[in-house]
Order: sequence, then structure tokens, then C-alpha cells
Amino acid sequence: MIAVNTIDLWKKFGKRYVVKRLRFKVEEGEIYGLVGPNGAGKTTTLRILATILKPDKGDAYIFEKSIVKDTKIVRKIISYLPEDVGVYKHLTGREFLKINGLIQGLRDRDLKEAIEYGVEISGLGEFIDAPMGSYSKGMRRRIMVARALMSKSRVLILDEPTSGLDVEHAVYVRRLIKDYVKQMNASCIMSSHNMLEVEYMCDRVALMKDGAIIVEGDPKQIKGEYDAENLEEVFIKVVRK
Repeated sequence: MIAVNTIDLWKKFGKRYVVKRLRFKVEEGEIYGLVGPNGAGKTTTLRILATILKPDKGDAYIFEKSIVKDTKIVRKIISYLPEDVGVYKHLTGREFLKINGLIQGLRDRDLKEAIEYGVEISGLGEFIDAPMGSYSKGMRRRIMVARALMSKSRVLILDEPTSGLDVEHAVYVRRLIKDYVKQMNASCIMSSHNMLEVEYMCDRVALMKDGAIIVEGDPKQIKGEYDAENLEEVFIKVVRK
């Protein structure tokens, strides 16, 4: 089943289109990666799909619900993780998860189960009850990922999920996302500047440049087409054209 279907998306800031002619599909149970240089339109695309920004033209469908016309329904299907997000320093990790569960409309048993699941996947142990102001960057990112996953949404929209993390924390988050998608038969759209991460995590990849997709396919296929040992080589060849 098609989880995400973008149809001719366009988005302009000022006089410049930062997203144009954007078309791609994401299957249920698939991890789909968006890669490209800074300014390629990756984050804008994710924000459009997360219903934070409205497209100037076109539409996208999340399990056949329009991001333009069915915004409220779409927001119940997705979870969005921005690249840069602050924390409430005086809240504990557990309190933060509870508040976000309430915001997502969870109550009673559903809320309790979601919090327990968030606590478990955060991997923070006893620090879950410490103020988030005392968390390291890696711990903060893990609680944010737990927040995105705790409601067991069908579609994850993740902007640089391992941004700024050391190797240990990055490995933990990657495995967490892959396991989640497999266990929940969920779908994930993610952006990343780490090409090794993309090769490890993604079933298919779209390379964006100047707001449009210029290369798309599974990592192995793309490497073969460009006679490259890794996606980083492909990236360099394509971007320098």
C-alpha cells in the first residue's frame, strides 16, 4: 500500500522556488531517504508533509488523506521530528513524554502505555526522571526520538534524526528507527547528510538539487548506475554537474 504520495509539489520563498515538480511515493513498511546539499529543499519538503507549511501548488496524500484538505486527520497519522528542537529544561523526560501524549490526544490507558513505551525506547534509564536541562545532546535527541515514536504513528517524518550525535548515540537511534518501522509496519521519510547512514537505513533514496529530485532508486541500484562504491561518490558526481 502507498503510505505517502506527493503529487507535483511546489513551494516558493520570495521569488525562488525551493521545492518544484516534486513527485515521489513511499510504500508502507519502507524507509525513504531525502539527501542533497544545503538548500536543496529537503527540510521544506518534510515540513510540507508534516503540515507545518502549505504547498503553493500540488498536494500530497498520507494514506490517501490530503495534507491540504485533511490536515487534522493527517496529523493523527504522522509523527514529525525537526532537526533543531529545544527542550523544556525544568521538565523531566517522563513529564515531557506525558505532556506530548496529552497533546496528541492520548488519555487514560492509551496515555499510560505510550509513556511506558517512550520511556523504554528512550533508553535513558534512571535519567528519565531527571530534569531535561541536565541532559547531554545525545540524551536530548533520544528523548525527542522517543517522543516521535511513542504514539506508534503509521508515518514518521524525521529531519536529520542523528544530527550532532556521537557514534554510540547515532547507532542507537538508527537501530531504534529501523526496528520500529519493521515491527509496526510503519513508513519513514528521513533526511540525512550522512551517506553511510542513508545506505544502512533506507530502502530507497531520492537525491535532491535545487528543489527537485534528480536521482531516485535503491542505494545498490544508484551506485551501479553511477559506477560508484558508495552514495557519497554519487552525491559528488551529481551535485558537481
